[in-house]
Amino acid sequence: GHGDDHGGEFDFQEVIIHQMIHTIEFVLGAISNTASYLRLWALSLAHAGLSEVFWERVVLSALELKAHPYVHAAAVVVAFCVWASMTFAVLMVMETLSACLHDIRLHWVEFQNKFYKGDGYSFVPLTFVSKSEEED
Repeated sequence: GHGDDHGGEFDFQEVIIHQMIHTIEFVLGAISNTASYLRLWALSLAHAGLSEVFWERVVLSALELKAHPYVHAAAVVVAFCVWASMTFAVLMVMETLSACLHDIRLHWVEFQNKFYKGDGYSFVPLTFVSKSEEED
């Protein structure tokens, strides 16, 4: 009755409980997705913060250096190269981590929750041996 595959009598209480379970799953899924994206956003903010700290500690320190103009210019160039290298290294590490986390999130949160059903058939690995050769 009423789209039920059970073929039994319609039970309103069972429908309410079933809908409550789906509602709880939906809310928990929405919170989980939000937390997952916030984690990625936090990585992006951490990269920006580290870049700013590197700028303040390395380049601004070189700019405030009291030395001969040639030494000062060389120190600024070296400091900029150090800052650029450190920022690039942190960018590569953190963005790679971000991409990996996003990939894992898409697989486990999005794919597993929405599309994956564990009711398929057993995995049979690819082989080039025919069944008649196996039996011999």
